[in-house]
Amino acid sequence: METVMVVVGTRPEIIKMAPIVRALHESKIPLIFVHCGQHYDYNMSQQFIEELELPTPDYAYKVKAYSQGTQTARIITHMERLLKKTSPKLVLVEGDTNGVLATALAALQLRTPVGHVEAGLRSFDLRMPEEHNRRLTDHVSTYLFASTEIAEKNLKRENVWGKIYVTGNTVIDAVIQHLPIAEKKSRILEYIHFEPFALATAHRAENVDDLTVLENFMETFAEAPIPVIYPMHPRTKKRLQQNRIYTKIKKSKNILILPPLGYLDFLVLMKKCEMIVTDSGGIQEEATAPCIRKPVLVIRLSTERPEAVKSGFAEVVGTEKHRILDAMKRILRHPRELPRKSPYGNGNAAEKIAKIIKEELAF
Repeated sequence: METVMVVVGTRPEIIKMAPIVRALHESKIPLIFVHCGQHYDYNMSQQFIEELELPTPDYAYKVKAYSQGTQTARIITHMERLLKKTSPKLVLVEGDTNGVLATALAALQLRTPVGHVEAGLRSFDLRMPEEHNRRLTDHVSTYLFASTEIAEKNLKRENVWGKIYVTGNTVIDAVIQHLPIAEKKSRILEYIHFEPFALATAHRAENVDDLTVLENFMETFAEAPIPVIYPMHPRTKKRLQQNRIYTKIKKSKNILILPPLGYLDFLVLMKKCEMIVTDSGGIQEEATAPCIRKPVLVIRLSTERPEAVKSGFAEVVGTEKHRILDAMKRILRHPRELPRKSPYGNGNAAEKIAKIIKEELAF
């Protein structure tokens, strides 16, 4: 039977692919659902699959936290073996992780067409491994599903050979589909004893692996003008413990450290918070959903989401304490009037992608 293989490996990929899995089912396109194993523990992956009521993956791997190169190589090996076994008509990947690039390279070697969801994102910061992953994946993909016209222009400027379609971003589909469920099911607010609050995340390697930057973040959250809720990524916690900072931060009365949260809990916190301070790309997009609409301070030197900045939702503030604190105070003093419409679409991106696949591959 001819099928589409949908491959995920991290929490953001699961969230953004969930609407596509549903849209493919609704379009009666047979699919194979695969977890390539990049984030294999319960809190970082399986919890999201269960919460979003997705089918259990048909195939799932566990790739331990080896070096970046070893991790990528092991995923290539797993995926090459699986592609030979299942012979899908198309492989769908999303984003810019090692698992995405590894899957795309395995498919390329076997001449299996690749569809890249969220193609064309560019930070133009070549220090970031993600920038290399997304560029390489775009250049081996047959179908490129760009979220915005800016992403489309990036792809055309690089002369990619695949077909480009502007579809919007499935992250908006996901927020719209799941926030009502989150508000009914989540109990996270029972653990929050202050209001207003800022919601913070920090997990990117260029931030948490740099001790100076990491300490800046911790001092910023401790001195923030409103309390900070901080669901902590395992990578960040490990770095703090290695440098003997974690215990001190845990004692701060201005920071509430939480373990990695489920998607539904996180949606509720985004809806309830005053502002978001993050180095996440996906959260910059989610914050623009009409049912969320929150200002975002991007604690990085660049962003591959210029649409969020241009529309007024996001501001790139860098990693220095004084700049982040000044921006937080400015938002509290002069709240922004944010747009009613997201620059990433109106929530029908997955439906568009499924329709394109059906027409292009004659399902």
